[in-house]
This record gives sequence, C-alpha cells and structure tokens, in this order.
Amino acid sequence: MKFRLSKHALEELGRRDIPRDLLEQVLQNPQQILPERGGKKIYQSQVEFGGGKIFLLRAIVKDEIEPAVVITVYRTSKIEKYWRQP
Repeated sequence: MKFRLSKHALEELGRRDIPRDLLEQVLQNPQQILPERGGKKIYQSQVEFGGGKIFLLRAIVKDEIEPAVVITVYRTSKIEKYWRQP
C-alpha cells in the first residue's frame, strides 16, 4: 500500500524526533492495525529507539483512499495502555 504523509504528520516526525524509515517500516508491516473513530485506523508496532528502550510507534491513517494518508504519528512508552492482546 502507498502512503502519503500529511503536513501535520511531517511536522510531528521532526518535532518528536521519529526517523522516517521507522515510520515506513510500521506502515508497511505493522504488528497491529486497530480501528479508530471516523473510519481511521491505527497502525502500530513496538520499536526500539536506541538505548534498549522499546516504544510503541503509532500512526493514525486514513486508508480507505488511495494513496492512504498518515494524519499524525507519535511514540509512547505506555505500551500496555494501547496494545491489544489477540
């Protein structure tokens, strides 16, 4: 699937110091895809950001259009809060 980054998502990558290649990995091969309000989806994976610390990298995506649009992206250490067990 092809993705386009919104202006906001591009700003958040820089502001939150998230490498674009990590985001690309999550978008192409997410560990989980969860439903979100308004027909959006959350693509998320547990990612190591250096120093051995694991974060949850989450991208809010509108994927019913082509190309899919990444609305925003962020990382969080609150994995237990957002991770869904199968």
